[in-house]
Amino acid sequence: MLERPLRTSSTTLSTRLDAVIDGGIAAERIVGAVVLVRRNGQPIYTRAAGLADREAGAPMREDALFRLASVSKPFVAAAAMALVGQGKLALDRPITEWLPYFEPRFEGEPVVISLRQLLTHTSGLGYGFLEPEDGPLHRAGVSDGMDRTGITLAENLRRLAGVTLQFRPGTRFCYSLALDVVGALIEAATGLALPQAVRVLVTEPLGLNDTGFSISDPTRLTAAYADDTPHPRRMREPDVAPFLPGLPGIRMDPSRAFDREAFPSGGAGMIGGARDTMALLEALRSGGGPLMPPECAAEMARDQIAALDIEGSPGWGYGLGFSILRDATAAGVTESPGAWRWGGAYGHSWCVDPSKCLTLVAFTNTALEGMSNGGRFSADLSRALYAAIGP
Repeated sequence: MLERPLRTSSTTLSTRLDAVIDGGIAAERIVGAVVLVRRNGQPIYTRAAGLADREAGAPMREDALFRLASVSKPFVAAAAMALVGQGKLALDRPITEWLPYFEPRFEGEPVVISLRQLLTHTSGLGYGFLEPEDGPLHRAGVSDGMDRTGITLAENLRRLAGVTLQFRPGTRFCYSLALDVVGALIEAATGLALPQAVRVLVTEPLGLNDTGFSISDPTRLTAAYADDTPHPRRMREPDVAPFLPGLPGIRMDPSRAFDREAFPSGGAGMIGGARDTMALLEALRSGGGPLMPPECAAEMARDQIAALDIEGSPGWGYGLGFSILRDATAAGVTESPGAWRWGGAYGHSWCVDPSKCLTLVAFTNTALEGMSNGGRFSADLSRALYAAIGP
């Protein structure tokens, strides 16, 4: 892959990024953060700042562990695409070939859903936190994967399959529980439980030891905080994070991370560190090895929904597991067209800019401020990075 020279000094880069991080901590918008930047595969910025546990006075560490929330999605999407590369899953065949029971309906008729539609959130499924308190997913008792319910993955998906789809598959984009369904597909295709399958397909080939559906080292897990005034408050167990006006918010329970009986949510249930996520993103950016053939990695990074718009996110399309930038001006961002981005509700964001051979991972322990589109922190960090590296 063509490398891009770094046109700024490390001092300028550090000064700009340090100012954003220190400013966010001083203004008490975030409690702590781990921020990593690589260019041409080489680290150009690494910093842990603030506190991992404010009440205990524990400083943030570079090897801190976090509740990943939707940062789980690229790991599970990569596992699915590894299986596509092996011929064990297919992007455009009906998922009922692997999950015969998962046959939801639209306008009273059973409909076919594909893995491609699941990975692009065009399947017609939804998320409970994006519907009213009395919405169909809530009435069916469907979990969004961040609370503690005591049900199994199979039971949650059985409930989900019984809810009428919001639209005919392939006709709209709606962020959804689709990656939880992908998790069940992976189980069916491999005969392994999802945690073991992701380990075999993704984390072991990359040599990652800290990311999975259970905690590798409880002493390194950061405390979870929520936006509040005058400073973030420690999250309750359970808690609700307001997301959109008029909607009930995201049901979250930080103690789920310690519950080994919690079902493995492919969309939100993993725990891990910034360094592991950087390794995954860099593997995908550089062609997918050793996880999948280059054509599978390229397909993940292609805008799959060019004929569709994402409501509330002008300028963005969507690949197989994350958003793809179409128009930086419309989106109001500094990345290059073709850049990938996503984050997680516990306070994380990441971005890959293939044209600049640049990858940014920013994990905080503050929801939703640290999340992409959750607050100022992610946007400020990206602007500072691009101001430092230049055109």
